[in-house]
Amino acid sequence: MSVPLVSVVIDTHNYGRFIEECIDSVLSQDFPADQMEVVVVDDGSTDDTAERIKKYGSRIRYFYKSNGGQASAFNLGFAKARGEIIALLDADDYWLPGKLGRIVAEFESQPEAGLVYHRLFESDSGTNERKAADFLPISGHLPSDPSAFFKYAPNRSSCLAFRRRFLEHLLPIPGGITLQADGYLGSLIAFISPVVAVAECLGVYRIHGQNLYQPQRDGMSTEQKRRRAKTTEALVSGLGDWLTGHGYETTEPQVRTFLDRWELVRAGERFALEPPGRLRYFAHLSLYNRCYGPYLSRRLRVINRINALGALIVGYKHVHLLEEWRLALVAAVKRAFRADGTKRSRRADALKP
Repeated sequence: MSVPLVSVVIDTHNYGRFIEECIDSVLSQDFPADQMEVVVVDDGSTDDTAERIKKYGSRIRYFYKSNGGQASAFNLGFAKARGEIIALLDADDYWLPGKLGRIVAEFESQPEAGLVYHRLFESDSGTNERKAADFLPISGHLPSDPSAFFKYAPNRSSCLAFRRRFLEHLLPIPGGITLQADGYLGSLIAFISPVVAVAECLGVYRIHGQNLYQPQRDGMSTEQKRRRAKTTEALVSGLGDWLTGHGYETTEPQVRTFLDRWELVRAGERFALEPPGRLRYFAHLSLYNRCYGPYLSRRLRVINRINALGALIVGYKHVHLLEEWRLALVAAVKRAFRADGTKRSRRADALKP
């Protein structure tokens, strides 16, 4: 059996209603079939996923495992994948025509690249709206460019493709990362290889209300918040462990800033479960200002410093009042200046002959 150039690893858990469109979007790519394989890892689905997949026969390689989360699904998929390039795809998403050829061309033109990632469309199943997702294309060897490295952010699974020889340095993914395993890989790969961003939308991220990971916490149950905080804890700890285990000093500026940014994420998840006290929240806002301050305008830096101090007075639950008070003060000053200007104008008119 010949070894394929590309392995497409699809992770799924109870996404039977989406799995066929997902697989079809890969099999219909204008790409040589003998240079591609599709590996589907079913992370303990209890719906009709397995039944729906039967129709594909030998065109895919299907592996079922007990439910263990995204990291465990990826680890199994990577162990079974044989390709030099490994592209990820979540089962509730799908690719657009030409995606595979486009990313392979980028890998071929840049042989030292460890990651090629691209923009996605976001499709809302509830409203049938589709729009291009926010995307900041950052490419190159990022540790040598502090500004680019700071702005770089890991993207969703369905837009990530890795060169195996670099990916292997990041494996296995810590099992506790039941969500956001893509964040683990996408973050660390930048330390060991150049990355390539493609600004085109080459796939579709489906928003359907039951996504395993939701960017916003609005409407989430306490249990969902707890699960998300737990996996974020595992993610941040795993990132730190990998860096120290591979000889990176946490005192290095890029490493320190990288870890501080993730600490802000971890703290945000904790706060959603248990609001912090005033001092702890002040420290959190101060850390945010140290991390993001150099990339903000002078005006925003001043506002953020004032808000950090104000948080010592109003606390976490009422910090929104600071912005309301600031806007009210700005509006009052503007009214005062307008009123003063009107008075001056009237006096000038009165003095006219």
